[in-house]
Amino acid sequence: MSKKDKLLDRLKSRPTDFTWPEMERLLKEMGYTENKTGKTGGSRRKFTHTSAPTISLHKPHPGNILKMYQIDQILETLEKEKMI
Repeated sequence: MSKKDKLLDRLKSRPTDFTWPEMERLLKEMGYTENKTGKTGGSRRKFTHTSAPTISLHKPHPGNILKMYQIDQILETLEKEKMI
């Protein structure tokens, strides 16, 4: 099982400790690229794909743990686009 598959299985289980770096790694493996908005980027991050909708998220702070609604948003987008 690849790292991508392991991360995807972990995301699908909707864990309460899924981290921002894990999510970045997974989306990168799925063909997404991170685009920081504005001059400094702030906490708003956009992940774009050549054939799938953009995923826009606020980077969690001060911690690195994603909120459950963010996990749901990512899963919903990936399922809708039949990427998972």
